[in-house]
Amino acid sequence: MKLLLIMKILIVYAIPQEKIEVNIPNAEVIYVETGMGKVNAAMRTMHAICEYHPDMVINIGSAGTLNHKVGDIFICNQFIDRDLRKVTLDGVVSELEFGKDAINHVFSGRELVYGTCNTGDSFITQGNDIEGDVIDMESFAEADVCREMEVPFFAVKYVTDVVGQNSSEEWFAKLADARQGLTKFFNENVIKK
Repeated sequence: MKLLLIMKILIVYAIPQEKIEVNIPNAEVIYVETGMGKVNAAMRTMHAICEYHPDMVINIGSAGTLNHKVGDIFICNQFIDRDLRKVTLDGVVSELEFGKDAINHVFSGRELVYGTCNTGDSFITQGNDIEGDVIDMESFAEADVCREMEVPFFAVKYVTDVVGQNSSEEWFAKLADARQGLTKFFNENVIKK
């Protein structure tokens, strides 16, 4: 009798409009809505890790950008906290990076575009000094919790808006496109076992 090793994957997303169903072979997928912002994301991610003991955590959702275009999808394993970036005290961490092992367990690696996610507690409508490829309000906090709990983490982000070109209302209207684009991305790139 052959036993299949089942991996437990926690999928976190900020709001109901960002949730997609994913099929990852040999994985039990658990979904958790975190709410918007770093505090909600950290609190609910920590609670879910303690309750479910996942083998990895994946953030799925929408993001803004300065340098790319609407519809681009990034796999992020590097994270910057733009709020903490301004604090120059010893021990304050404003940048995290995870290896790509967890990503390689889920995706075939064919047409993956890797990037850096910049997180802060505000919806960015202008700015030239934002580092990274995509901008959100939760990923750094979730990454920090995962680092502390020693759980692999990465984010899959669909660009819904370009800073300075789209309003927050346009971002909300693009969430249906994000769900469709992310669903297609997972269907085409998840490793088929």
